[in-house]
Amino acid sequence: MGASAPLHSAPPSAAAEVSPVDRERAAPTAAHRAEYYALRAALAGLDRLSWRRATAIGARLGRLGYAPFGIRREVVERQIAAAFPEFDAARVRQVAVASFESLGRTTVEAALLPSLGKKGVLDLFERVDGWDVLEAARAEGKGVIIVTGHLGNWEIGGSYVAARGVPIDGIARGMANPLFDRYLTETRERLGMRIVHDADAVRRTPRALRQGRAVAFLADQGALGLASTYVPFFGRLAKTPRGPAVFALRLGAPTLFAVSLRQPNGRFVLTFERVPIVDTGDRERDVDATVTRYTQALEAWVRRVPEQYFWQHRRWRHQPPDTPAHLREP
Repeated sequence: MGASAPLHSAPPSAAAEVSPVDRERAAPTAAHRAEYYALRAALAGLDRLSWRRATAIGARLGRLGYAPFGIRREVVERQIAAAFPEFDAARVRQVAVASFESLGRTTVEAALLPSLGKKGVLDLFERVDGWDVLEAARAEGKGVIIVTGHLGNWEIGGSYVAARGVPIDGIARGMANPLFDRYLTETRERLGMRIVHDADAVRRTPRALRQGRAVAFLADQGALGLASTYVPFFGRLAKTPRGPAVFALRLGAPTLFAVSLRQPNGRFVLTFERVPIVDTGDRERDVDATVTRYTQALEAWVRRVPEQYFWQHRRWRHQPPDTPAHLREP
């Protein structure tokens, strides 16, 4: 739903992210074209399969990242062990493997979404909990901020909201490959989402909220140049984007946390819950408190389904310099 988008980020891939300015200046290279057309050919093959079979292939491909390739395997296992000290080595490994499989499924699911159409997207959902919470927030007439994290399938969550007819903007980072970037933007917009690159978010988010739109953010990855604050995540301070909190307090927009979780049968359950916004007049403290609340909401959901979290990202890489040694990046 936002910035890296359920609701709206590009699915994690080998293509690195880059600033929109650099991306716009760069023309596609021969390597970009080769990478892009290889991806399109692979997607064409997967599109001929049933959804269940195609996503199962995604899971198998994702598992290859764990073994034999070992892509960030040690990072994933260290972070899981730090977040869940009660897990023994076997359980850590089990969650790590499942996380790689989930990432593979998520990537294939996001890539195949355009072939489903709006009805197909709606049919992917077993149920939605808290849709009334979203409708009540919309009724306030100040737009709605939706915050989520890299849990479950954030792209499908955003697609569902759009398919239900809710006007929604996804704050998204651009991809280094401009052909990938254009493809992902076009496919999202065909499903009803309007994509806003993060460099334009400060200017366009207030306008969107005043128009009564929903604006979705992924808020669990700190990045250079992105306004952030340090808040606890599984007991360790993690650099966390503060943009959603700033907009909520500045514009009075209701804020929801959303998560779209994959079920054993391959369908999804989407959940919305209200994030309390308390304006005491101390803007900096209130922003930090709000960031803490939506980070706590994410942590609570990750504790329920750690297998569906994106542990491949070094969540505690950036920390305050005075962080005690035992609470630094594991």
